[in-house]
Amino acid sequence: MRNNVNDLHTHWKKEYEAPFSGWDFSYLDRRCLVENTPWDYIEIARQLVQKSEAVLDMDTGGGEAFALLAPFPQHSVATESWAPNIPVAREKLEPMGIKVVGVSEEGETPFSDEEFDTVLNRHGDFKTAEIFRILKPGGIFLTQQVGGNNLQDFAEEFDATLPYLQLTFAYWKQQIQDAGLIIKQAKEWQGKMEFMDVGAIVYFIKATPWQVPGFELDKNIHHLEKLQEKLDNGERLVYTQSRFFFQAEKPR
Repeated sequence: MRNNVNDLHTHWKKEYEAPFSGWDFSYLDRRCLVENTPWDYIEIARQLVQKSEAVLDMDTGGGEAFALLAPFPQHSVATESWAPNIPVAREKLEPMGIKVVGVSEEGETPFSDEEFDTVLNRHGDFKTAEIFRILKPGGIFLTQQVGGNNLQDFAEEFDATLPYLQLTFAYWKQQIQDAGLIIKQAKEWQGKMEFMDVGAIVYFIKATPWQVPGFELDKNIHHLEKLQEKLDNGERLVYTQSRFFFQAEKPR
């Protein structure tokens, strides 16, 4: 490698230890180039929120995406299942009048039957029967999901196997229909993600450990060195994203 190996190892360790909170990837601006989906989830969600009287955002992370949808109806709620994100989301969303509720990772929610006319879920887990229960008749469920095969070619760089390969577009389509929701829109897409340096990869894995199960900096250092060699040889580190999108309605 053209770069000093010891210097690279020290740099990668610092990248792995860099702070990450909520769902904020601004640290990787211009270091990780992400192709956008052909649909605009934020704009579609914003239009739904503007027409809603009661809205729920599931697995809100640090509230970064949900906050973009303002103004909100009086009854607006966000849930989050990862404990470190809950205070981050509350700091972001509660000044906007949004109640943030901590929930378990089991998919159950502490809400009444038919409480919401809009339920949003961007890249979070959910149980379709629970969505059906808490939606009002005529209510809308909007979700954008990451395919179980997302960045599979990236995981293969580390000889890793993705844990959720069963979570496909077809799987979620069937789950939504089986729950009794009527699908109004459904789209599937694959696009590119490019890393400009190996340090960005280290930070990305630290933030999304499920993309490379079992990753440890020392254990996987040789994989990182191989990626650095690719860059040094003029190769690009480009991988395949998988996304899909559903808008479904509860029958009246």
